[in-house]
Amino acid sequence: MQVSDDLVPDGLWDHVAPLLPPRPPRRRRYPGRLPADDRAALRGIVYVLRTGVTWADVPTETIGWCSGVMCWRRLRDWTEAGVWPRLHAILLAELRTADLLDIDDAAIDGSHVRALKGRAHTGPSPVGRGRSGSKHHLITDRYGTPLAVSVTSGNRHDVTQLMPLLDTIPRIRGLVGRPRYRPRRLFADRGYDYDKYRRLLRARGITPRIARKGTAHGSGLGKTRWVVERTMSWLSGYRRLSPRYERDPRNYLAFLGLAAALCCYKRLICLTT
Repeated sequence: MQVSDDLVPDGLWDHVAPLLPPRPPRRRRYPGRLPADDRAALRGIVYVLRTGVTWADVPTETIGWCSGVMCWRRLRDWTEAGVWPRLHAILLAELRTADLLDIDDAAIDGSHVRALKGRAHTGPSPVGRGRSGSKHHLITDRYGTPLAVSVTSGNRHDVTQLMPLLDTIPRIRGLVGRPRYRPRRLFADRGYDYDKYRRLLRARGITPRIARKGTAHGSGLGKTRWVVERTMSWLSGYRRLSPRYERDPRNYLAFLGLAAALCCYKRLICLTT
């Protein structure tokens, strides 16, 4: 059986393995079927994230001896254990240690995705003829490294998630001194042009760089803000995210958080090897 190491390379597995919760003790007195391998389950999760296939179509010859249903169960359990936010925070700290993270300048944006199955965090999309949709909200550093992500219904305004998204940026360690979790300047498009939120940002010591409504294009903010749109396109390359297939918003947010962590890992590997 040929197992693909491209899905979960050794470096990524070394980051994930210590974060996984311990398995509960076996109740049976006599040995029975062994539990599925955690690394094979992670391969299945990444495979579904990349390709968008259903759990029933996960190929065991690619990921190892682990069924798609078991991969889904491990995703559920690891999400409840908080594995993906901790993985993301660890990778951000390593990027900061390698001087590959610039949190002084941050950019924020939102993006609509079609929701095919409805349920929580979906709503009529104003850019999709009122069809059910969700919205990704993303904040990145100056290089486009994802710092925090969230999901709302498709009819929520971008600016309503400005402060909650800032609050979810982890405390990024990696250097001597206090952890960083607050940018000094925040770049955003005209959707965030509200004086109330400018005041809230300044109260936190953040200088807003937000384009004004009704003004001509060419403010120059795009020279810094374009990275968040590029990262949005990276995330949309994971076919399980766009369109949205997940009914449970926790699983969908888990996939989005894992995709953000994979973006951080790829940046770390590409620029340090």
